[in-house]
Amino acid sequence: MADPPLCGRTLQGMSVEVRVMSGMIEQWFAVEARSLPWRHTRTPWRSLVSEFMLQQTQVARVLERFEPFLERFPSPDALAVADEQDVLAMWQGLGYYRRARNLRRAAQAIVAEFGGEVPLDVDALLTLPGVGRYTAGSIASIVGRRRVAIVDGNVTRLLARMYCDDGLQEDRNYVNRMWSRSQSLVEESEFPDRLNEGMMELGAMICTPASPSCDVCPLNDRCQALAAGRVAEIPPAKRRARRAVLHHHSVVIRRRGKLLLERRPESGLWAGLWQAPAIEGDGELSGGEIADRLSFPVERLARLGSITRFLTHRTVHIHVHVAALASGVRMPDADGRKWVRDADLSGLPLSNAALAVLEVSAAAAR
Repeated sequence: MADPPLCGRTLQGMSVEVRVMSGMIEQWFAVEARSLPWRHTRTPWRSLVSEFMLQQTQVARVLERFEPFLERFPSPDALAVADEQDVLAMWQGLGYYRRARNLRRAAQAIVAEFGGEVPLDVDALLTLPGVGRYTAGSIASIVGRRRVAIVDGNVTRLLARMYCDDGLQEDRNYVNRMWSRSQSLVEESEFPDRLNEGMMELGAMICTPASPSCDVCPLNDRCQALAAGRVAEIPPAKRRARRAVLHHHSVVIRRRGKLLLERRPESGLWAGLWQAPAIEGDGELSGGEIADRLSFPVERLARLGSITRFLTHRTVHIHVHVAALASGVRMPDADGRKWVRDADLSGLPLSNAALAVLEVSAAAAR
């Protein structure tokens, strides 16, 4: 099937020569690649861990957690037998904790089905929990040097501009075109691993969503969107669904140098993570309403402030309160509830939102 008209018209005298383009990307990456730890020592396990961490998380934050995580879990075998709470604690700060659970499940599958060795075949990789087409292609091409396409947001943006394709990112035909173009480049490449990383790197560092550095792009004389003066509008922004709004009323309670924490349910938002006791609903609540809905009596409830977190499908308004247990109330540790010293918080998995609540409380106490 022929590609649709490029940006509504054909640009005479221009073409995207895949072999030349592949070589230019490979040469650029060989010189300009960032120094990243998962590139220094290239093993299937290190690469798999990095791919899970990099999904929806900025590189700078991944750099903080990558080596500590691998020191704790240096192999699939080590992660497969680890307690889930320990895994989540080591994932703290990266967000989207379902990835950590899936990585642990993937490690268990690697041990059970592949003798503890991360497979390098795309079809085998796709059987692992949490591994989709992009991650499977990344491991197979970058580590296994297979001629396999990979397409992420950075690659999509780069290819859309190169071909001046102003299709909608939600359209299946548009997505298929990107994968087809990426595969064409891989087929013509000398080093498929370098090509795929180079495309992602170009998208991340040069062909950025806003203010791209077209003047230093190695492909600028072949970029059809640049020639058409349409770089800024390609690709069109995704249509975003309206986020649900949630009000989260946290109550920070301390006693004898310890902080009261509770564990969230095993499904839903921030599943299985620890936090200060909280009440959730569709709107704001008064202090009296919060006190009435807590499972234990409190006194001296006071509001400290509010923070907002924008999640993929939700906007969460977090209202931070401080309170004391009512006089005479005993609150021993129980399943899903414990008193924790500040020095021991790093051993528990807390969401970034839960940590922000504690920061608001600490700032108010200073």
